Amino acid sequence: MKYAYTAVLSLEPGTKETYNVSFPDLPGCHTFGESLSDAVDMAQDALCLWLYHHEKEQKAVPAATMPSRVELHGDDFTSVVSVDTEYYRRFHDNKLIKKTLNIPVWLNEQAECANVNFSQLLQKAIKAELHISE
Repeated sequence: MKYAYTAVLSLEPGTKETYNVSFPDLPGCHTFGESLSDAVDMAQDALCLWLYHHEKEQKAVPAATMPSRVELHGDDFTSVVSVDTEYYRRFHDNKLIKKTLNIPVWLNEQAECANVNFSQLLQKAIKAELHISE
């Protein structure tokens, strides 16, 4: 699923380039970066992990607040951070699991004669059924 949330970035006191990042809508979703570019990268990682965990646990995901409605302090500023948890899931959650299935003997014999890769065929069929493109 694709998401976009407002992040608040603030320069760490006493530093010239270290930024703290928080997401006002997502309790406990914080990170930092040693440069602005690093902070934005880390913000994407933190946001995606937070949302991925909530999806996996089937917890509610709060609605995103518009950047103009986020309260800022001092030199803080906002940035919209977008992530795709489906992409993350495909990249990180791809360990294989064993499934047992039953098919008629005659079909199994024909498939084996044709050197059918059952795992690959099942994956393709499931993706087609769920309308998942590569």
